[in-house]
Amino acid sequence: MSKKANTNFNSSENISFEEFALRVYPFLEITPFHHTYYKILEEYARGRIRKLIVSVPPQHGKSVGSTTLLPAYMLGLNPDTRIAIASYSGTLASKFNRRVQRIIDSREYAEIFPETTIKQGTKPAGYIRTSDEVEIIGRSGELLSVGREGALTGNRVDCFILDDLYKDAMEAQSPVVRENCWEWYTSVVRTRMHNSSRELIVFTRWHEEDLIGTLCKTEHFRELRSWEDIENVGKDEWLVLNFEALKNSEPTEIDPRKQGEALWPEQQSAELLESKRRLDPVRFEAMYQGHPASKEGLLYGDGFMEYDTLPKDIVARSSYTDTADTGDDYLCSIAYAVDSDGTIYITDVVYSQESMETTEPLVASMFELNDTRRAYIESNNGGRGFARALQRLAPMVRIEWFHQRGNKEARILSNSATALHTLRMPSGWHRLWPEFYNHLITFKRLIRSNSHDDAADAITGIIEREVSVRGGGRWRRVCLIGK
Repeated sequence: MSKKANTNFNSSENISFEEFALRVYPFLEITPFHHTYYKILEEYARGRIRKLIVSVPPQHGKSVGSTTLLPAYMLGLNPDTRIAIASYSGTLASKFNRRVQRIIDSREYAEIFPETTIKQGTKPAGYIRTSDEVEIIGRSGELLSVGREGALTGNRVDCFILDDLYKDAMEAQSPVVRENCWEWYTSVVRTRMHNSSRELIVFTRWHEEDLIGTLCKTEHFRELRSWEDIENVGKDEWLVLNFEALKNSEPTEIDPRKQGEALWPEQQSAELLESKRRLDPVRFEAMYQGHPASKEGLLYGDGFMEYDTLPKDIVARSSYTDTADTGDDYLCSIAYAVDSDGTIYITDVVYSQESMETTEPLVASMFELNDTRRAYIESNNGGRGFARALQRLAPMVRIEWFHQRGNKEARILSNSATALHTLRMPSGWHRLWPEFYNHLITFKRLIRSNSHDDAADAITGIIEREVSVRGGGRWRRVCLIGK
């Protein structure tokens, strides 16, 4: 629901960015997402954030806020600010520049910031006003625009706004384009900065090694989860915020949506976003969810087949559990059914970083709900104690624990094709188990480059148990608990 502009502000310096936006663009819709987004941009405009990265899905008003309204607002607050806008092409950057100029030309802007004016026609003489550069009359501020790989020779910049430095997926997938973009950033953007310069990078993500991904690997950053993070961020730390189109991560103070809620439902509903996800799950994770992965480097790049209902010829109902190795790892417990042809249907998942005291009853409940008859549990890293606890909680389940001696990387790689061919996921599994889903479909073939391998390790265990062993492979059984 949109808001009306509040005209009862005390002075131009005290007007909030949201109020300013509604004054000069009265047609704007300010949803809860935009309210938060504009509040963060105001923190940046007033200098309380120096280095900010925000990834936003397509068609959610990203550029209107950051690259059209924000420069005009900042020049109003401080007409001596030197701002540079950069995008993937000089044409697009110039388009942003002209939009900012039209805002500054407007009557509404003059009422708010009367001291910030730009050249009209040929007057006053001596000032620059082109589509790529405009100067503030009587002050040292200016607005520059440049395309990726363009020059900024001789210009000192107080504030950089980098908006979508990649035109599309084809550019982002090109190693040459990504390398050129990084070279331009380090040799042009960084060399025009001084001690007090600020940076704002706003992207729709396309690739894991885009500018955002590279910066997060090479520099210190803090996820923006609460308003206190703005106060606690280090001088050289980036604040990083990713707005998912469909909320999958845990709610935070900054983004308190429940899982599955759309970011801007009036514009792009959850149903519409789900239809986009079905067309290309990997690209959807990058563009709309902000979790990119290079498709050619994905282990399960073709995706898992899905099913709507279980077949009638189910011959076994089992589960496989890989307990967490460290505090950062996930316990992954998967319930599944096997039909007479050996096809494996995943029916339920517990995927959690919580303690065993929390996950033990969750897994036991999953056994009951899925009519699990046999459970296989890796005894590595506390698995024996977990197995014994489950036997007490689920006495009717035949629980078997074993020690996994095989090399994890080799096991995952060698069984990946069989997993894709044999496993079936339930329709809508991305909604049922979002973290499990994301960790699997973005899992990289270069195993060591993955943050988490728990999901891939568990499905590999299922394949080894149900396919390799039955086909004559070796399986080391250490202990059998129960009947």
